[in-house]
Amino acid sequence: MEDPVVFEEQAGTSSRLHPLQRPKFGELLAYARPGDAVHISEMFRLVRGTGHILDVLDVLHRDRLALRIHDGAFSAMDLTARHPRTGELLSTVKFMVQTLAAAGELQRDLQRELTYDGLRAAEAKGNKGGRRPAVPAGKTDDVRAAYLEGRSIAALAREHGVSRGAVRTAVADLLPEHHAPDDGAPAPVLPVVLDMPGKVADFLRKLELDEAERAAIADGETVRRGQGYTLRITAVPAIHRQLLDRCQPLNGTAAVPAQRKARREYASRVNALPEAVNEHL
Repeated sequence: MEDPVVFEEQAGTSSRLHPLQRPKFGELLAYARPGDAVHISEMFRLVRGTGHILDVLDVLHRDRLALRIHDGAFSAMDLTARHPRTGELLSTVKFMVQTLAAAGELQRDLQRELTYDGLRAAEAKGNKGGRRPAVPAGKTDDVRAAYLEGRSIAALAREHGVSRGAVRTAVADLLPEHHAPDDGAPAPVLPVVLDMPGKVADFLRKLELDEAERAAIADGETVRRGQGYTLRITAVPAIHRQLLDRCQPLNGTAAVPAQRKARREYASRVNALPEAVNEHL
């Protein structure tokens, strides 16, 4: 795939959401044009049940989008095949979709049941899952005093039956690397990692950039994608915005269609940064 446009849900997005309610999938449908192909690594990365699959197929058919699934049971099927007269999903395709989706649901249900059985068996043996307890409030002063006397964090964790992280939390302000926060100082602007299409990177390399912009391009990580590539750039949001402004000529009529598409792709990624980040741009 040359210069694919990638839509990836943010970590923490509920898997129980209907695919058509997921923010990034909605952006994908808004961005795609008739004749485009939607590529998914595996069907159950997007859907969780039979009804969801059929809903997605109906929307893709409505928007005249092709669907390619790269792995799993659906990878060898043409899920967009329709009857030439009625326009409805072919009965054989619908049957296979429903059958494979039901099998996938059964597999997940079995895994869930086995997980619960394992947890109950562990509890019966006296093992408790989850995070180890923190240092009890009544023991915090003792832990801090022992740490100041030279006891190691590992020894204190064993003695009190807690994790090393719990001990570090209790003595955080006593650690050598601790620095008192300056309440009046503004919050630091953290770097953001964004993928820049190769055609945009090639254009920017020919321009006279300032030192920070040139360093961001030079330090970028090249990620091969089919016959093309993307440049994975780590920089503060302001640099991403400056680079986006630099490639404005790619939006004009002098640029070839592939360059205009690449510029739109990078613009969508820069503009999709959270509002709290955009405030620093």
